[in-house]
Amino acid sequence: MARARNPFAVTFAVWQALFMREALHRLFDMRAAWLWLMMEPLLHIGFFAVVYTAFRLHAVGGMDTAVWIIVGLLTFFLFRRTGIQVMHAVDSNRASFAYRQVKPFDAALVRAVLEAFLMSIIAMVILTTATLLGRETVPADPLLAMFAAFGVWLCGLAYGLVASALMRLVPELKHIFTIAMFPLYLLSGAIWPILSIPDPYRSWLMINPIAHGVEAVRMGFVEYYHAVPGVSLGYLYMCGIAGLLLGLLLYRRFNLQLVMQ
Repeated sequence: MARARNPFAVTFAVWQALFMREALHRLFDMRAAWLWLMMEPLLHIGFFAVVYTAFRLHAVGGMDTAVWIIVGLLTFFLFRRTGIQVMHAVDSNRASFAYRQVKPFDAALVRAVLEAFLMSIIAMVILTTATLLGRETVPADPLLAMFAAFGVWLCGLAYGLVASALMRLVPELKHIFTIAMFPLYLLSGAIWPILSIPDPYRSWLMINPIAHGVEAVRMGFVEYYHAVPGVSLGYLYMCGIAGLLLGLLLYRRFNLQLVMQ
């Protein structure tokens, strides 16, 4: 008689298979797909570096402008790419749900982990290149930078889980969740300093947890960085965990609707 497999071993095998499938899809789905993964953030970084150079702005909050832009954009891209990939994880893996071991959350979690892995490699390449070009990109407090980045990733996972569940119930919401990324891009302090905005408008912008994450990662890179007052990792993680719990609740409540064609 065959021995029953340990549930954890089954889950790990499912995650491993999904990870390999998603990695091959992300890197080789179309010609030079891996190159576009790198080029997208580079194009954004290059554009805003040129804009700030044109205005002769060499430092933001006591931080080199180029490094300020690189760190801010990489942090926001971690959130955006994770959220978008998780948002479409269920639809992209629908055929896999024919296997009873594979659950919608497995596909979502694996996509989020893969995105974190890819963004880590992209960040290392871009930061190393900036260092070779004479910029100081070594984090002053690596633990703070990584802890803040993980909080941003957690928010991306939560955003994707909630969005994918709600999109399945109301398909028209897909357009709203996709469009929402653009104002978040503008309002998270990734491309312009929130510190320059006067109160009470600055306080309103800091309701956005991603703004806290972006500023906290910058604080991890430069110890003398003048961050927005009130930056809180606790608030970032509170929003991320609350969103994650909401997403898990929606996935559990509407599990049947998620796997149905």
